[in-house]
Amino acid sequence: MNAPPPVTLVPFTADRLDSVAPWFDDHEVQRRLGDRRWPARELDLLTRRPGGSYRGRTVLRAHSWVALDEQQQPVAHLGGEVYDRWTRYGGEGPSGPLVLGAVALRSMGLTYLVDPARWRQGFGRAALRTVICCDEVADVRMFVAGIDADNTASQRCAQSAGFSTDHPEPDWEDTIYHHFIR
Repeated sequence: MNAPPPVTLVPFTADRLDSVAPWFDDHEVQRRLGDRRWPARELDLLTRRPGGSYRGRTVLRAHSWVALDEQQQPVAHLGGEVYDRWTRYGGEGPSGPLVLGAVALRSMGLTYLVDPARWRQGFGRAALRTVICCDEVADVRMFVAGIDADNTASQRCAQSAGFSTDHPEPDWEDTIYHHFIR
């Protein structure tokens, strides 16, 4: 396996929105994440976080980055929330979230997207590895990427970055969770 290309992370801010938004015109990206409203919603959510709970976890903070290649061109967008622990979520019950299990490690739920024009060039693997080593998440012990069960390319990308799964069967949302524990 070739070494991934080097990337640099910069905060995802409003001035980076126009460089990421066109990626959401791709049919596959729309099927997985949605249209151009998705990155704008991410910016909006960053101003509302942290606080509250999500699926039985306490939200501590959130991060969002754009990965730049050696020419300082955007190649990926990554982000997510940092939680007090990770939970296996089974939907909502009459009194709140159905928590099927918990791991008492500070965790981060990650979402990532590579520019469709840059797919299969190693930028996803590079971006995931760079996030794991990022000073801003030095306190995080467990990184989790929830990937659609039929998204083989994304699953391979996460695995090539060192993520693994202990539940290979999809959950109730047809998602397989890939973990990286340090």
